[in-house]
Amino acid sequence: MISEKQFQEELELIITNAIREDVGDGDHSSLACIPSEAKGKAKLLVKDKGIIAGVEFAKRVFNYVDASLEIETLINDGATVKEGDIVFYVEGSSQSILKAERLVLNAMQRMSAIATKTQRYVKLLEGTGTKILDTRKTTPGIRAIEKWAVKIGGGENHRFALYDMIMLKDNHIDFAGGISQAIEKTKKYLKETKRDLKIIVEARDLQEVEVILKAGGVYRILLDNFNYEETRKAVKLIGNECLTESSGGINEKTLRLYAECGVDYISSGALTHSIYNMDLSLKAV
Repeated sequence: MISEKQFQEELELIITNAIREDVGDGDHSSLACIPSEAKGKAKLLVKDKGIIAGVEFAKRVFNYVDASLEIETLINDGATVKEGDIVFYVEGSSQSILKAERLVLNAMQRMSAIATKTQRYVKLLEGTGTKILDTRKTTPGIRAIEKWAVKIGGGENHRFALYDMIMLKDNHIDFAGGISQAIEKTKKYLKETKRDLKIIVEARDLQEVEVILKAGGVYRILLDNFNYEETRKAVKLIGNECLTESSGGINEKTLRLYAECGVDYISSGALTHSIYNMDLSLKAV
């Protein structure tokens, strides 16, 4: 996984680029009709139900736009909210509040939706010992806040990007000439470059699981599009040799059934790519 320092740098990049994209050379709507000395107050109003996420990110946005803005937090990240709840108040320059408004709402609406869906999946897995993982199927440019939202919802992060973990999928295996070759070349690469990266290898059937186990040195085997019976057999075959992960078209109806096969993890791109934003608004008070 990436370091805390790298994660913080990603957040700064997101905010910097988003403000550049949205504000450009100025918020001329506000500049045209709001005096620069005008002070105001606004509230973050919930118009939906679910898990709130992005409060701490919103604070960072407000601070980036105008460090003199004051935020009074009433509800923290990870809390359950309902329509009519007020999450926080922000007070200070009216121009600054308006400049930050859209980025705060866009981020919090999406983050809250992801956290809400993640928590639903986590509850479906209760008692199984299986953990839910996100994937790299995120919105380009805002991966950090989407993966942050998964954590707020109670899920766990898979690798952040291509650089913090080795993951040998079907195309890597085919291009490398087979599983054994791909794993052997990977181990050699890591040794030569002195990189300490965990290796995950995707298996498409039980025979490939056997080949992966024979090669050794793998942190986790990803059981891709296995049915329940195949998954149970694979888990038994793998034993304590390495961790197991199920993936491929798993939804809310099948999630627990796969967990009951004994896998350590289930990864789901749907946590981040198939959600409906939570309805939130920033209203002047």
